[in-house]
Amino acid sequence: MHDNSREILSKVLITGANGVVGSYIDFGIKLDHRSLDITDLNEVLSVVSKHSPKFIVHLAAETDVERCERDPQHAYIVNSIGTYNIALAAKSVGAKMIYISTSAVFDGLDGPYTENDACNPQSYYAKSKFLGELIVQGVLDDYVIGRACWMFGGGSKLDKKFISAIIQKMREPEIKVVKKRFGSPTYAKDLAGAIKKMILNNDKGIFHISNGGNPSRVDITKEIVKITGSATKITEVEPSFFSHVYSDQKENNEGMLSKVKIMRSWQDALKDYIKEEWSDYIMKR
Repeated sequence: MHDNSREILSKVLITGANGVVGSYIDFGIKLDHRSLDITDLNEVLSVVSKHSPKFIVHLAAETDVERCERDPQHAYIVNSIGTYNIALAAKSVGAKMIYISTSAVFDGLDGPYTENDACNPQSYYAKSKFLGELIVQGVLDDYVIGRACWMFGGGSKLDKKFISAIIQKMREPEIKVVKKRFGSPTYAKDLAGAIKKMILNNDKGIFHISNGGNPSRVDITKEIVKITGSATKITEVEPSFFSHVYSDQKENNEGMLSKVKIMRSWQDALKDYIKEEWSDYIMKR
């Protein structure tokens, strides 16, 4: 850690700070959608100029995949144009931009993926985030694009994703889990720590920042059963059982391999997450 790390971190501006990742960030100037509308270029330029940061961590995004499918225009306005506005503002004050992207920029047919693999986004959510990546690379010379995968974090209040849903079903006698779906879970708390490290290291380029490993949805569910001591029975079902963006694909692996070892294993992260942020919920069972 640098001697002047506190000073460096005080010059970081964070968008979307009220989200899951933002809830773990303990430094910098934290702005949420009420204090910064990323789709309004004039507002973005004005707010960024006022704070004059050295780094901008761009977390603000529309991550509701199903909403993006229903309303592609909304996805592009928030995830692509919003990112363009932030990139222009970063350029105007000479700030480095850290853009959090997604493993969904890959088509899932040939994972796990390295940072050098070709992108081929399939959903509107993925396309809007990939366009954000292209914008950041086109507008700026100094940036980090950090791809995350299968995000979890925030406990019962903020977590609306797969792991939260499974934890809440641990009371049921049986749980149905889709088979042949592989990824690299990302604990938002670890991601926030990785962002801090990358700022202090002055890293540059594209990085895969997920917890280590490439488990299936079924592997993760089994691990949650083990950690919580649940007696629930796991039944594996075909993708077509759930109406989903990828329901027509036989197998999907959007897991990621990282060129640098940034984060611990997904099992260690998941265990800590459940013990630290779900213990009250599980005790009530």
